[in-house]
Amino acid sequence: MGEEDRSLMVEEFRGDFVMAAATEAASTPPFFTERRVIVIGCDGALSKDDDEVLAAYLAQPADFTDLVLNLGTQKLSAGFKKLVTSTGGTFTDVSPPTRAKDRREWWETQVASHGLKLDNRSFGLMVDWLGEDVARFESLAATLASAYGERPITVEMLEPFLGAKGDVQPWDLTDSIDKGSSTDALLAARRMMTAGERHPLQILAQLHNHYARLAKLDDPRIATQADAESILGIKGFPAQKALGAFRTIGPDGVRRAFELLARADSDLRGGTGLEVDVVMDVLVARLARLAPAVSRRR
Repeated sequence: MGEEDRSLMVEEFRGDFVMAAATEAASTPPFFTERRVIVIGCDGALSKDDDEVLAAYLAQPADFTDLVLNLGTQKLSAGFKKLVTSTGGTFTDVSPPTRAKDRREWWETQVASHGLKLDNRSFGLMVDWLGEDVARFESLAATLASAYGERPITVEMLEPFLGAKGDVQPWDLTDSIDKGSSTDALLAARRMMTAGERHPLQILAQLHNHYARLAKLDDPRIATQADAESILGIKGFPAQKALGAFRTIGPDGVRRAFELLARADSDLRGGTGLEVDVVMDVLVARLARLAPAVSRRR
């Protein structure tokens, strides 16, 4: 947009709208601005009629309009993709995969597309530092490209441009707790509260859901991953991970976790004079200690 007036330049279509109205707006010349920006948000799958209307516009797009399609996670046909790219359009995936291998490949593609050359250490630092705040990568990439061009970028060259650490996913916290890694768990919780701007009670609710899932596995008849999948209603690795976490801390560990969560809930609601971040630090550290404590007793 630059310095243009948003109210005159941008028009958004989301929720319950008519696709023909959106494409008509895209075909209408701008008024008091150099260009128009039309944003179309499609939460669900495109209907056949919507697809045809949109395809008709894309076949002859207006040269004074920037059209932004937010298509969510829906699968797109090869024909639709070809139509978009043939008119100069591009696709941007703003959600990196959750699997470690796929996630690394996704990041490698993003870095390569901006012509950056990061060594292994700087690449790993950037991915860890940004976490879930992938939107920050665009500005970071532009800055790095301007500063270093095609030169290989080391950790020392990267660090001054990183800023504050980004948000992380809730399972980064619970995975660290289940492994008994207090340091990683504390760092994850702090990043969720600062970069992710999550309220401690939100994190508490996520931890409660985690242990409620483990509590469902407190049954001697659950012996295999298939049993866990049936009880939890989830498949594959998440069920395997939950079963492994329950076996590590056992029924006593789950009960102790609920005691700690209840105490922290009371403290966060004014039951103590401690600051909320201290309450969360104590909770997370004690939860992480459940795993190694059980392992030592065994």
